[in-house]
Amino acid sequence: MQTQRKSLLLAAFFSAVTMSAAAKAPPEEVAKLGAELTPVGAIRAGNEDGTIPAWEPRPQEGPLKGFWPSYPDLDAEKPLFTISAENMDKYADKLTHGHRELLERYPDSYRMNVYPSHRIANFPQEILDGSVKNAANAALDTIDEPRNAQLGFPFPIPQSGAEPIWNHKTKYRGASGRRYNNQMIVQLDGEYTLTKIVEDVKFLYNNPEIEPPLELKPGVALIKYVSEIVSPPRLAGTFILAHEKAGTGPEGRAAWLYSPALKRIRRAPAVCCDNPYEGTDGHQFYDQVDMFNGVLERFTWKLVGRKEVYIPYNSYRISSNKIEYADIAHPRHVNPELPRYELHRVWVVEAENRPDLRHTFSKIRFYIDEDTWTIVARDNYDHQGQLMQLQEGHLLYASNVMTSTTAPEVIYHFNSGRYFVTAMANEDQPFDASQDFPDGYFEPSSIQRRAAK
Repeated sequence: MQTQRKSLLLAAFFSAVTMSAAAKAPPEEVAKLGAELTPVGAIRAGNEDGTIPAWEPRPQEGPLKGFWPSYPDLDAEKPLFTISAENMDKYADKLTHGHRELLERYPDSYRMNVYPSHRIANFPQEILDGSVKNAANAALDTIDEPRNAQLGFPFPIPQSGAEPIWNHKTKYRGASGRRYNNQMIVQLDGEYTLTKIVEDVKFLYNNPEIEPPLELKPGVALIKYVSEIVSPPRLAGTFILAHEKAGTGPEGRAAWLYSPALKRIRRAPAVCCDNPYEGTDGHQFYDQVDMFNGVLERFTWKLVGRKEVYIPYNSYRISSNKIEYADIAHPRHVNPELPRYELHRVWVVEAENRPDLRHTFSKIRFYIDEDTWTIVARDNYDHQGQLMQLQEGHLLYASNVMTSTTAPEVIYHFNSGRYFVTAMANEDQPFDASQDFPDGYFEPSSIQRRAAK
């Protein structure tokens, strides 16, 4: 009887969560889009202190291939001040929990150089216009089942904790492309091992080239993705194929893995959630790629609100081809002279692990940039309530595609002292947005043929 009562209570609780997730934005708030709010829902004006400027988006510029995003006027700036262990109390209310932990753990070496803030991110006009339309129509039936959105961010005026996450998952990134993703596991002494991955991706939702535009709804493929590990030799030739969809379980993602040892591709339901990504030696879970991806079902989601936070922003230096990986890798944390931190408004979302669908993290606190709906940091807690990791994404605006991305992304493991860096291309090639892929490229049979060559 006690077990049955507990099950009924859980069912009632998650039913309430689902019902609250379906609420739409009030019409009076929707009317603010394009006026006091930007078309994607950010506050257009700066803050009262003048430490956050008004939105000043920059236009499209640069070729789709061979382009390293850079803004010389930003690169020439000097830090306004530096946050260290000695003065962190002065800024504590504007720091993520993870950055406070780094400052406390490594007082002799870790610091955050804070620069003038710039809000230059922009999107194509179709995406801006579509976001305004979606605000009045889009809704969540459950946290993994959105509907009634076409082109643009589905929820520019979020009403629940799951909606900013969906904005991040579905943001405009261009039509397709190839990313050269280099990763390193950095030991306590700063020594590192490097893994090289090539990723091909086609974006189906939020793609203006697709006519008619794809509707965001359960069961429809939103992204098709394949990765190939190029090195080290022991992992070379491993392929991961994924069709990302809205929905839960197999409906939310179809995935396949090709192993060189087996010489065949097979379905891979483990390409999900808190299972370790191939080649990371457990330093990155599948749902930590791109700061967060995949199903939301293992958590309940709370929208905490908008807050001013110092976050990695306009990170052109640390992601440039003028910096080598050895320049980034330092003992215990990345070289503190390379990141650029700015004060920005973020949406804070807290995710609590559901008792019936266990995850390694009991709680995650997300920090999501208001101008781009990109997750720029997350605090990951274990089931003892201890801060287990800080994950930060160094945000930059790629003007050639008119999107924003995080490069690199860093995961600090507080239990071991090691850290993991991913999404690096410094010694390789920049994202190639000129790539187009033929029909059938993202199918298991195509990967099998490609791997057999």
